[in-house]
Amino acid sequence: MSTGTTASVSTHILDTSVGRPAEGVAVRLCARGGHDADWRALGGSTTGADGRCEDLPALPEGTTHVRLDFAVEPYFEKTAKKRADAQREAPAGRDGGAVFFPEVVVAFAVAPGEHHHVPLLLNPFGYSVYRGS
Repeated sequence: MSTGTTASVSTHILDTSVGRPAEGVAVRLCARGGHDADWRALGGSTTGADGRCEDLPALPEGTTHVRLDFAVEPYFEKTAKKRADAQREAPAGRDGGAVFFPEVVVAFAVAPGEHHHVPLLLNPFGYSVYRGS
């Protein structure tokens, strides 16, 4: 999906500890026009049942860098029992259930006219991102 002269962004989250989409994660989108410019918050969304954000804001003309801020701590706190049931031998947390990564921040460069899909693969003790299609 191309919007002409501006880039576009989408994301989804898969909780690899249970092999399911991560529903209910708040995602904030920020952008800047150059590596020395300040980040500008554009708005946000929350992942649906399929782990996707369907309504991230459009990027302004001249955007060169994007940042996605994933608020994963509330998700992990809410789903701790489901994860424990799905993977009984795995520890719930090293500090009495504390979340190791309370947030995940991913910054990346964008090109005008291109769509950038950036999935987040998430588990309680790690995460991975990549440029998807």
